Amino acid sequence: MVNREKARAKARERAKELVNQMTIEERASQLRYDAPAIERLGIPAYNWWGEALHGVARAGTATSFPQAIGMAATFDTELVHKAGDVAATEGRAKYNALSAENDRDIYKGLTFWSPNVNIFRDPRWGRGQETYGEDPYLTSRLGVAYVEGLQGDGEDVMKSAACAKHFAVHSGPEAVRHEFNATATKKDMAETYLPAFKACVQEAGVEAVMGAYNRTNGEPCCGSRTLIKEILRDQWGFKGHFVSDCWAIKDFHENHMVTHTPEESAALAIKNGCDINCGVTYLHLLKAYQEGLVTEEEITEAAVRAFTARYLLGLFDGSGYDDIPYEKVECSEHLEVAQQMAREAVVLLKNDGVLPLKVSAGRTIGVIGPNANSREALVGNYHGTASRYVTILEGIQDKVGHNGRVLYSEGSHLFKDRVENLALANDRIAEAVTVAKHSDVVVLCLGLNETLEGEQGDTGNSYAAGDKPDLGLPQCQIDLMEAVLATGKPVIVCLMTGSAMDLNLAQEKAAAVLQLWYPGAGGGKAVADILFGECSPSGKLPVTFYRSLAGLPDFEDYSMKGRTYRYMEEEALYPFGYGLTYGDVVVESASLSSKDEASGDVTVHMSVKNRGNAATGDVVQIYVKDLESPFAVANHSLCAFERIFLEAGESRELTVRVPGSAFLVVNDEGEFVPGSGRCLLYAGTGQPDGRTAALSGKKCVEIAL
Repeated sequence: MVNREKARAKARERAKELVNQMTIEERASQLRYDAPAIERLGIPAYNWWGEALHGVARAGTATSFPQAIGMAATFDTELVHKAGDVAATEGRAKYNALSAENDRDIYKGLTFWSPNVNIFRDPRWGRGQETYGEDPYLTSRLGVAYVEGLQGDGEDVMKSAACAKHFAVHSGPEAVRHEFNATATKKDMAETYLPAFKACVQEAGVEAVMGAYNRTNGEPCCGSRTLIKEILRDQWGFKGHFVSDCWAIKDFHENHMVTHTPEESAALAIKNGCDINCGVTYLHLLKAYQEGLVTEEEITEAAVRAFTARYLLGLFDGSGYDDIPYEKVECSEHLEVAQQMAREAVVLLKNDGVLPLKVSAGRTIGVIGPNANSREALVGNYHGTASRYVTILEGIQDKVGHNGRVLYSEGSHLFKDRVENLALANDRIAEAVTVAKHSDVVVLCLGLNETLEGEQGDTGNSYAAGDKPDLGLPQCQIDLMEAVLATGKPVIVCLMTGSAMDLNLAQEKAAAVLQLWYPGAGGGKAVADILFGECSPSGKLPVTFYRSLAGLPDFEDYSMKGRTYRYMEEEALYPFGYGLTYGDVVVESASLSSKDEASGDVTVHMSVKNRGNAATGDVVQIYVKDLESPFAVANHSLCAFERIFLEAGESRELTVRVPGSAFLVVNDEGEFVPGSGRCLLYAGTGQPDGRTAALSGKKCVEIAL
């Protein structure tokens, strides 16, 4: 973490001096997300609302990265850090240019409300695509990397300000989030829901934290004394500013019914440490002040925190970042980082040998499916605007060129039973079957987009809750897949979603299955590179793909029992951490090489070899299982990982550090305590479960402690 303590102290003093010159009305006005100018003090207007989930979003042209869940599938902290830096660089370039034109509109500031480090605990959650998956350790590592990339390495000035959201126990259901009370035990809070936020605060020095819409254990998150005061500020030492989710504070009196009036809601939020209101409830702050519900000191402190952030961004004194030119936006260097991310994000789930494809004269490739030529399926939600999009169909066409033939059929609507309103049901299936029969191999592109999964009330989701009712594809796509598979031609199923789906049929009958996520605006080129073997797939699943919902608790149940790979009791279809390559990387041996008695950290030495004929990236993963503690997770937990690249036949000695915290367990009071001392470490390229072994043909190496 970059040490900005001196810079923060200086910025806070400057902020105090400035705020002390303001009237109480002016101070209160600065706590809105759309803070107005105070011309007499030379303070320009500033809009706090910015988005950079996977590149700068909603602010015009920007480099488009794979959706966050796809970034998570890379298991590549260095690359995720680069993505954060690209977003910060382009955010600065845009801010520099647009503020010079006096454009200080929404989404055009330097405070980015990213990353989303909530835990993707249930595959039905529509916003799960915004997260880094179901594992708190992976989420922590990637969250820290993205925050550090966004905020930069300058000790005096932040490149941009990151915001960890949505604090803290938040992962659906979307339809009732404005009145929902998420009940979580102290153990689940400490073990699962809080670690990534804590890491972003204590390891990355994240500048902002955003609250959630729901209540957690009875308290509305944006006005929770437990979460904001006791945990975030007192226990973790958070010094930055806290922001509400948008229009969440009005839920206090309209939906949660914990207050009666907007004045009471504003008072509850600000007294418990919510500094910036995304919404309009803080327009009632002055009346709350007049009624004695809040003090001048509380309003002043929130304003000081807000202006401390603006000083840390160099918005008053200037910085070296002011020289970042507009030409950095979507430059070739940034586009290549996005391409690398898209290539590393693809997860190969099945391959009977059909992949990689070969380009040859006289060979015909059929490309079928509603997502084959869809731009919407490239970008997920909270996305920017690209100057060029490359769909999967276009990527394949560009790759094949004149060395073969590409046939195309949309196959079906994304979710309706017909493409043309006046046609009969399944009006594109006959064409799809014809294309398949006239092809040597079929690439079948199925899935969802942000209109079918996402945030309640957001953009294309404005008439839907955003969550999935189940794990099934829309019926029209199921009909299409069955018809194409029935032709007997080798079919490569490419799934474009931000979440786990029911892929039982594809696993049973398709020749190959790939999870593409939402791969970014240029994703079609990266996918074509994978399909035609210019690079090997190397992504790993950051979420479990369940066989069905049968073993999962109710969506509204926030207990971790039965959820995610750490607690599930059923066998997965595709396990967390799983992913094949065109190579054959295996951990041949592993042993403890050292232990730090003070920290408890251990170092694992491994011999890793690519026994295959293709060069490939892969992810070495280490899991820990406490054999005796009654407080240990039911199965095992990821505790270290490292992405590597090996040429065909190459061997490498690898050393990975496992933090001492991996050997702690969480008791029922939410306290981290020493485990039993009898543990197993597992080193491999996936989980140490039977399903991963069956799918990959590899077993982890065990190390007893």
